Amino acid sequence: MSVFGMIKDAIWGKPAEPAAAAPAPQAAAPAAATPTPVAEAAPAAPKAPIDVTAILTQKAAEKGQPLNWQTSIVDLMKVLDLDPSHENRVSLAHELGYDGDIEDSATMNIWLHKHVMANLAS
Repeated sequence: MSVFGMIKDAIWGKPAEPAAAAPAPQAAAPAAATPTPVAEAAPAAPKAPIDVTAILTQKAAEKGQPLNWQTSIVDLMKVLDLDPSHENRVSLAHELGYDGDIEDSATMNIWLHKHVMANLAS
């Protein structure tokens, strides 16, 4: 799974696995049955917006240590119980299209935080 996918799952929760449909027992059809019209599926209801700031603030409060997730990608990942190692941040940078110097951690981290928060907002 992608690092950004893990970030989203840590905030919104993992999507529910589709349940395998059990085969329905088949009843004998009458010889001259008329076809039953197929009902159209109702459009999915729009999802309610999620307050990412409130979720992250709550998770940070539960950590019992000061974490500046509002500006630090490392602290944001710690709040979400994700590995904030340089390797994971480099993977995240590649996922989000970072084309700067990955050895310049400060610049990459600032870019990462900005883009993670922007992607979460959209």
